[in-house]
Amino acid sequence: MTSIPNRIADTQTRSLAKSISWRILATITTTVIVFLTTKEWNVAFTVGGIEVLAKFVLYYFHERMWQRIWFGRS
Repeated sequence: MTSIPNRIADTQTRSLAKSISWRILATITTTVIVFLTTKEWNVAFTVGGIEVLAKFVLYYFHERMWQRIWFGRS
């Protein structure tokens, strides 16, 4: 059995990788929903493009903030 360090924290690189993978999935979902609503791919891709940039940045800083909070860790 391997021992687990007292403090486990994601590196900045891991947070970045998680941000990228989540944004891909979430942006595809948003783009499809906008297309199904509007039936216009240009609107769907425009909204998806804006959404991916804004939420990528927000998620990264959200993830880093949670590294400073001990709530729910044992």
